[in-house]
Amino acid sequence: MNADPDSNPSETKSTGDAGSNAVSGPDTDALQAELAVQRDRYLRLAADFDNFRRRIARETERSAAAQKEAFIRELLPVIDNLERALGSDASTSPEQLRQGVQMTLQQLTQLLRRHGIEPEESLGRPFDPLYHEAVSARHDPSQPDHVILETYQRGYRRGNEVFRPAKVVVNDPSQAEAGSSDDDDLVPQMPPSGRF
Repeated sequence: MNADPDSNPSETKSTGDAGSNAVSGPDTDALQAELAVQRDRYLRLAADFDNFRRRIARETERSAAAQKEAFIRELLPVIDNLERALGSDASTSPEQLRQGVQMTLQQLTQLLRRHGIEPEESLGRPFDPLYHEAVSARHDPSQPDHVILETYQRGYRRGNEVFRPAKVVVNDPSQAEAGSSDDDDLVPQMPPSGRF
């Protein structure tokens, strides 16, 4: 057991503890210093990230504002043309006025195309609920079933995605069987576009 009978076990233990404290003292200081360095790095990184996030938010806002401004600048000539049409005097023939409105519509359509919005042609195509909204149904025996007979409001797409579905009248063979029953009153009737 103990080689020195006079030695006190508690003294040996405290001496061992003092020796380990003496060794761990510099290690503790080094660990504290390393912890302070890592804490400083963390705080700097957190501050840098917060600044980065704010900068990105400001740049995103500036970019969105610039895009809106550019679009509005492209839209202003269309508004100018409509104002000119409204300000035309009584000597302007209806045909000249119609031609001016058609040219303005073409100008607006070109503007939409430059921004990736394309009009969708629906007339004569099969009804597809992903691209069309049926607002009415009627039967035309000269047309295939479930084909679009009339477009009330043109649809638009951006790439392959629907931007706005077309509002259409669909050829429905069940309408022939029902004739002009009271069911037609349940479907909202809208005037075709251009006939207001």
